[in-house]
Amino acid sequence: MANPQDGTHAAFFYGTLMAPEVFFTVCYRNSIDNVAVLKKLHQFKPAILHGYCRRRVKWADYPGITPDPEHEVRGVYVTGLTSANMKHLDDFEGSEYDRKTVKVRLLSKVGDDKGTGNVEGEEVECEVYVFNKLGELENREWDFEEFRTQKMKKWTREDYGFTDSDHFS
Repeated sequence: MANPQDGTHAAFFYGTLMAPEVFFTVCYRNSIDNVAVLKKLHQFKPAILHGYCRRRVKWADYPGITPDPEHEVRGVYVTGLTSANMKHLDDFEGSEYDRKTVKVRLLSKVGDDKGTGNVEGEEVECEVYVFNKLGELENREWDFEEFRTQKMKKWTREDYGFTDSDHFS
């Protein structure tokens, strides 16, 4: 959601963009700024989105979410997004996704992959990309670890490697 105080946006990412390497490649593809400077522009916080389900998109490396009151999706809440960043993100997501305003809960403690041990904190408003081609979703969860270890390299710039990155901390 836009912050009228400083003109920035916040978003919830639940797929490839959870990886800072992918996020910075999308938002700053042509930037010649030092990566350390760019990293200071955004905060990444673990969060959970209730009422949605994440599934693999058929024949793709990425997921989509759809409304589902019985599920929740763990991801990353990112602040400091400019209008230019949002334009890059809109272009990246394309016509398969609709940008929606939602409320997520920040996680003060991150549990396991099943959500056991999550401790929810503050509720914040942000934007999220919701998949709109339901027939193109598989009936199984998308696996971030599989993406990170087997597919991510082809999604990123070589100089946007973050060896110190814990994607859920």
